[in-house]
Amino acid sequence: MTKLILVSNTEWYLYNFRLSLARHLREQGYEVVLVSPPGRFAPLLEQAGFRWVEWRVGRQTLAPWQELAAAFRLARIYREERPALVHHHTIKPVLYGTLAARWAGVSAIVNSIPGRGYVFLGSDPKARLLRPLVKSFYRMVLKSRQSAVIFENTTDQQYFVDEKLVSASRVWLIEGVGVDPQIFSPTPEPDGIPVILFASRMLWDKGVGVLVEAARLLRGRVAARVALAGEPDPGNPATVDDSTLRGWADEGVVEWWGWRGDMPAVYASSHIVTLPTMYGEGVPTVLLEAAACGRPLVASDVPGCRHVVEDGVNGLIVPQNDPAGLAAALEKLAVDPSLRGRMGAAGRRRVLDQFTTDRVNAATLDVYRRVLNESSRNSESR
Repeated sequence: MTKLILVSNTEWYLYNFRLSLARHLREQGYEVVLVSPPGRFAPLLEQAGFRWVEWRVGRQTLAPWQELAAAFRLARIYREERPALVHHHTIKPVLYGTLAARWAGVSAIVNSIPGRGYVFLGSDPKARLLRPLVKSFYRMVLKSRQSAVIFENTTDQQYFVDEKLVSASRVWLIEGVGVDPQIFSPTPEPDGIPVILFASRMLWDKGVGVLVEAARLLRGRVAARVALAGEPDPGNPATVDDSTLRGWADEGVVEWWGWRGDMPAVYASSHIVTLPTMYGEGVPTVLLEAAACGRPLVASDVPGCRHVVEDGVNGLIVPQNDPAGLAAALEKLAVDPSLRGRMGAAGRRRVLDQFTTDRVNAATLDVYRRVLNESSRNSESR
């Protein structure tokens, strides 16, 4: 049985975004092993029937000896597991995992770049310092002819090609991780005051602070509840701490629902879903899930969000870091149930046409097969 390994820098990423792919691969006859640092979602991966292997890597560490040690640890995992193909997700697994695969003799490598994020789009001194270093690292590790690089939107893909971080012949476009339209399905709007939902990790980068300021502006203008569903991410430097979230809730400007494992029910309790993110995204899963549930969307004018939200059709696009613009868009939808209904229905159609898990999983497996075939041919020619 052909063994495939999926790697991420968090176990929650594998559980929330790649479990559907892992199940699809298993149904197709592949052995799938999942690799990540430990966390509360690791047992859930095992309960789903997959073998999970711990990989110790720091999300915020930058000391060269620590990073090199993490790469060596992953190489050791690859030597022990002897996979036919490895698939890396997010920046450190892509960079360190590609090196580890080469050291371990794994020639079939797939790397997913879900978005450029802070390092490429941030404007503070740390981002500016890291950017040229990360670019050089990408150029070094992505040059292999046995590897493939998957992007979620054309903007990020073109940026990497234009910057010569990857060859145009080695890139594929797969728009997001997909949504199961049977699990995320439309429900009637709940009765009562419109609920504006933000469902994500509680990060400043995701625009939580912008939404809070917009919520303050909406007071007295429209009857609406603003709810935050999610929790802080202590491993991310942009995390919003518990005390700040509790302070906002005590103030009454927002409701903080914490982490929720029943997202279809969460979307069903909402009227509008928003993601006022500060930076570009890959293809935001929260927007796809909400659209599949028939909810209208309000999102920032950034790559990724623009690939899901067609302004005026299935939602509204607003400028980045603009509380007033966000408040105006939310107010427009909060007072107009018929507009919400039309946009919600359009969003559902868009997901069915373009963003289902069936479509994404099949496209991803097609990339695997191409890379595996290339690796096999190269081995035979040596």
